Amino acid sequence: MHIVYILSSLVAKKSYVGMTDDLDRRLLEHNSGKSKYTSSYAPWKVIYEEKHQSLADARNREKYFKSTSGRRLLKKIFSIIED
Repeated sequence: MHIVYILSSLVAKKSYVGMTDDLDRRLLEHNSGKSKYTSSYAPWKVIYEEKHQSLADARNREKYFKSTSGRRLLKKIFSIIED
């Protein structure tokens, strides 16, 4: 199972989109500073997740969320505000 997830920073108006096969482990990595981008805005919380059977489907969905139109959708749905 592949999971596409969206994190929201608890200290800044920032979000992060990623993909993993173990969301609990990955969230711990983000919150412990093992990721360069997310370490600056920790702690994080999961605000959305989608499960996909195929890696290709999960990767395509992650790419969509990282695209301009995907970011617009996230801002509209989750009120994620980033500069």
